[in-house]
Amino acid sequence: MATLEVRGLSAGYGRARVLYDVSFEAGAGEVIALLGRNGAGKSTTLKAMIGLVAKSSGEVRFDGQRIDQREPHEIARLGLGYVPEERRIFTDLTVAENLEVGRQPPRPATAAWSDDALFALFPALGTMRARRGDRMSGGEQQMLAIARTLAGNPKAILLDEPSEGLAPIVVNAVVKAIQELKRAGVTIVLAEQSQRFAERVADRVYRMERGQLS
Repeated sequence: MATLEVRGLSAGYGRARVLYDVSFEAGAGEVIALLGRNGAGKSTTLKAMIGLVAKSSGEVRFDGQRIDQREPHEIARLGLGYVPEERRIFTDLTVAENLEVGRQPPRPATAAWSDDALFALFPALGTMRARRGDRMSGGEQQMLAIARTLAGNPKAILLDEPSEGLAPIVVNAVVKAIQELKRAGVTIVLAEQSQRFAERVADRVYRMERGQLS
């Protein structure tokens, strides 16, 4: 059984339809990349999956349960994490406090991410536990955004533009982290503009254009 299933998903904003009959699935420990330009519908797909954009048709299933009619906070509690393009860390909180905000209890048959495990995944964060978010670089904030989501011990995560605007050294750190998450059995769906990045981490790459997969 696939961990994530998207079937015939159509969605948009008000009367503006953005997605047209999008379908794909991802198994345990599998990385799926949605590759395309700005405006192709990649971010809208992730937002529709996590409940931030209302669908007009289709369905989304997570671990066998239909989730497209649930609220975002309910979906998150089930174990589906989401890292938005804007990162949205709490800039007035420290690294350690941001991680605590994201903390959820461990889940059966799912990798558990303690602070020590997260700092092993992102060693740079381990040297700045007391640093506030507003004193971090964009790359450091991206690592923290991913780590905070993992603190919720998700079974699957959605990553929106994880390499956007990052220095090569930080991109490499994110690549290594995704590869480690894959080994830990975490399912990942990511939206990405960089073909090189997508090909480095993904098991399957879907090209997206005008709200449709090819």
